[in-house]
Amino acid sequence: MQAVGRRPGSAVSIRALEYTHRILISAADPSMDDASPDDRVFETVAELFGVLSAPIRLKIISAVCQQEKSVSELLAEIQTTQPNMSQHLATLYRCGVLAKRREGTQIYYRLQNEFVATLCRSVCTQVVIEAPLPAGVPQRAATAARRAVVR
Repeated sequence: MQAVGRRPGSAVSIRALEYTHRILISAADPSMDDASPDDRVFETVAELFGVLSAPIRLKIISAVCQQEKSVSELLAEIQTTQPNMSQHLATLYRCGVLAKRREGTQIYYRLQNEFVATLCRSVCTQVVIEAPLPAGVPQRAATAARRAVVR
């Protein structure tokens, strides 16, 4: 397993995420394992949340949740510059959240880690559900917008 530390530029590996997921499940269900959460689990989770702390990365994850997309398709969907998009895609790729493939001159990205997508979807859904309704917005429109987030 890749060691996960606090050095700048370190990446959360898929194995570290799987380890964290397994430890958190065992902590919730003692019959599964005697392992208890330790500092490494919390460091790994903190690094994961650090990776997910950029709104553009959440938009990218949402955009590729259902199907793979090329960089140009992502740029058409998400308002940012090409260098900025490439930087965020590289970070998500290095961390094991996204996978990529090349077809000619195009690079296509897809979701590689369903755990991360489920986590993002859950948190975004909860935020939308608990957000106060802006003045003047009809209840039907707010309900439709909340359903759209759940995809």
